[in-house]
Amino acid sequence: MVSELTSVTALWGAVIFSGLYHGINPGMGWPLAVSAALMERKHSALPKALAMLAIGHFLAMIGILLPFSMMIVLVTWEVEIRIAAGALVIAMGIYLLINRRHPKILARVHPARLALWSFLAATAHGAGLMLVPIYLGICAIGADDTGHLAAQSLMNNNVMTAFTVAAVHTLSMTLAGGVIAVVIYFWLGLKFLSRTWFNLDVVWAISLVLVGAFGIYSAYSH
Repeated sequence: MVSELTSVTALWGAVIFSGLYHGINPGMGWPLAVSAALMERKHSALPKALAMLAIGHFLAMIGILLPFSMMIVLVTWEVEIRIAAGALVIAMGIYLLINRRHPKILARVHPARLALWSFLAATAHGAGLMLVPIYLGICAIGADDTGHLAAQSLMNNNVMTAFTVAAVHTLSMTLAGGVIAVVIYFWLGLKFLSRTWFNLDVVWAISLVLVGAFGIYSAYSH
């Protein structure tokens, strides 16, 4: 029982930590929120821009997680699916390590369409994919009685878990990115941002590989 609670805590901690990590990463859009607020010269533009980024990120997360939650085969093929998901995340990380170019489609989206940009950025960089092994691990927690549950009931629980994971992750991301955006907007300014821009592309790709490996390990050890 204690180890099960520890696993639950660790997995939800990973959901929150990955959200904070995504929020800190400038590639997830907080510089765009700062730019939008500075261009409009309104303080209210900053939270509005952050909200649009959050909506897009949430939709990208739920768009990845929801199909997994509705897979009826998850009942009997849970371990195999978790291993396959982990391998897919590792493959995405390796691809991003090899291909450092940013998706061209992001440059074609108007900066004012922050929700759409956020959705495409999160999807293209595998942000939602990173959550899959963690989400599947959470679904497996306390599933000892799976064989005695109706499949439809299990799916309903997984759907609710998918929305909760996506919401908690997105909230963490918005808080982390929002804090940085507020500091830049009110005190440091856009010039500071241009001088101290940091690139987390390699770290991002490596983190995908690590999360995928963790997903495979947790599937085998469950």
